[in-house]
Amino acid sequence: MFGVAFRRHRGSLLAAGVGCIIAADLILALAGNVWLVGAGAALWGLHMGATQGLLSALVADAAPADLRGTAFGVFNLVTGVALLAASVIAGWLWTVFGPAATFHASAALATAALVGLLARPRT
Repeated sequence: MFGVAFRRHRGSLLAAGVGCIIAADLILALAGNVWLVGAGAALWGLHMGATQGLLSALVADAAPADLRGTAFGVFNLVTGVALLAASVIAGWLWTVFGPAATFHASAALATAALVGLLARPRT
């Protein structure tokens, strides 16, 4: 769905994917029934579909051909460390403040990332 509309505009596709995760987090923070949980999960899936392959393509585009393997290794290392840290923080927020706080914090961080993405100079 997103790929056709944003084929040449990777920044737009990334922004749309981040928008999906913001919406998913907000819906999940407020979810009071199974339908809202399903809607949040669907938006989360759209985010994953819009961003996962795109991030790999961006790494491949940014790295010189002879260093692509190293670039992917570093990308995956940094991603893994960030996911570990995010999971620990999310678990702490969930335990101390509850599920809604965890999703609100995630939405706030994703919003900050989206603002940074949109504020960057175009190349």
